[in-house]
Amino acid sequence: MKRDGSKGALSVGPLGGAEAALPAPTRRIIEGENLQVVAALPAAFARLIYIDPPFNTGHEQQRKRIRVKHAADGERRHGFHGRRYSVTRLASPSYQDRFGDSYLDVLMPRLEAGLRCLTPDGSLMVHLDANEVHYVKVALDELLGRDRFMNEIIWAYDYGARPRTRWPAKHDTILWYALDPRKGRYVFNYDEIDRIPYMAPRLVGADKAERGKTPTDVWWNTIVPTNSREKTGYPTQKPLSILERIVRVHSNPRDTVLDFFAGSGTTGEAAARHDRGFVLVDSSAEACAIMRSRLAAWLNGAHGAPRDA
Repeated sequence: MKRDGSKGALSVGPLGGAEAALPAPTRRIIEGENLQVVAALPAAFARLIYIDPPFNTGHEQQRKRIRVKHAADGERRHGFHGRRYSVTRLASPSYQDRFGDSYLDVLMPRLEAGLRCLTPDGSLMVHLDANEVHYVKVALDELLGRDRFMNEIIWAYDYGARPRTRWPAKHDTILWYALDPRKGRYVFNYDEIDRIPYMAPRLVGADKAERGKTPTDVWWNTIVPTNSREKTGYPTQKPLSILERIVRVHSNPRDTVLDFFAGSGTTGEAAARHDRGFVLVDSSAEACAIMRSRLAAWLNGAHGAPRDA
């Protein structure tokens, strides 16, 4: 995506226009205001939409990063024998997560614009937390109809501080809607569900214990560890394993996945790893730079993907 000569005007180029066709699998990152970008995308090109919008936490989201190096005159003294280290504070991506009572006024027009991009058998997955999920659920029921609501998936994790004044908030919610909820009319690849260990394997027999079981709608999965190779430095980055499960089950190979709150690009990596295309949209230049770096191997064809950057 690029800007034309007039201030604020957006040009989507060959991707734009409702009649435009996207090659499969398209792999593209678009920097721009998502409401305008999504409105210019083709109709019915994506089998799956997954979004992880801001949660309306009321504060700035930022992941502070530092680089530590051994130095005799360093500012920190840690490690064996009192060794000193110099600390360099790195530039860190951030975004404002303050919408107040206008949250639905911001989110719902974008969701409504995105729905036209779904194929008739497509699915919408909206990732939120307790701040707004209840309000968004009611709004989506009104927009789509309650019969299209399929699951409330809970991603539970056990990491971070534990307040003493309330139960620790250690889960997110993913709302799943199918455009056509009739059996066989939406994509749900049961055989692609990864299996997890039984909690009491001796009670189910050796064969079942070895095969494992399919997860329920409560998914226990750690956050992205701070020292993980998966970590990009982008705040609120979601685990690749969560997105891989969603992509495998709710889309087919060569399908395209759309994410218009793309952030660090986890949706794109999950899609590319499983032979899907992706269209990732974000208004942040920092986020798009992280995505281009993270997904370069797929954007430039190193993994056999067509170049479509």
